[in-house]
Amino acid sequence: MTNLLETFEKNQIERLTLKKRIPTFRPGDTLKVTVKITEGDKSRLQAFEGMCIARKNNSVNSTFTVRKISHGEGVERVFPLFSPIIEKIEVIRKGDVRRAKLYYLRDRTGKRARIADRDRGDEVDQYDFVEQTLQEEVQPTENIQETESKPGDEPQPVEKPKAEKNQEAENNSDEKK
Repeated sequence: MTNLLETFEKNQIERLTLKKRIPTFRPGDTLKVTVKITEGDKSRLQAFEGMCIARKNNSVNSTFTVRKISHGEGVERVFPLFSPIIEKIEVIRKGDVRRAKLYYLRDRTGKRARIADRDRGDEVDQYDFVEQTLQEEVQPTENIQETESKPGDEPQPVEKPKAEKNQEAENNSDEKK
């Protein structure tokens, strides 16, 4: 039962992230979330830039909370991670924190609410385009010579170039000494 549910949720996540790139981000990072807003029959894009203060990973129901200060008033918004209204997510700054939930920032303003920068390098996206991952899976893992084979025949390995053979011979002669 749970296996069936897990496979269904995995398929839903793949379907929802088909043409979307979701970067790896953590609480403490400054994010710019571009949201699609529909008003009547018109739709527009609006950016919501703030600090990620919480993240809940629950497969399809994953959410993250972004907090910003707007006109001196704190504004928090909870976004579903796989929502179709989210156009894109950009990581502006990476923060250095030791907590999973940064709710203590609600009581702080000004310099007390700052988070130190941290360089985590280039991180791989959490959910990348599915088309790219399919191309990576197609690459062969073994060097097997492709020839016409009869049933019952085993594939034969590809011969190594002469330079590699000479190098192996030298290594073997060094070991014997």
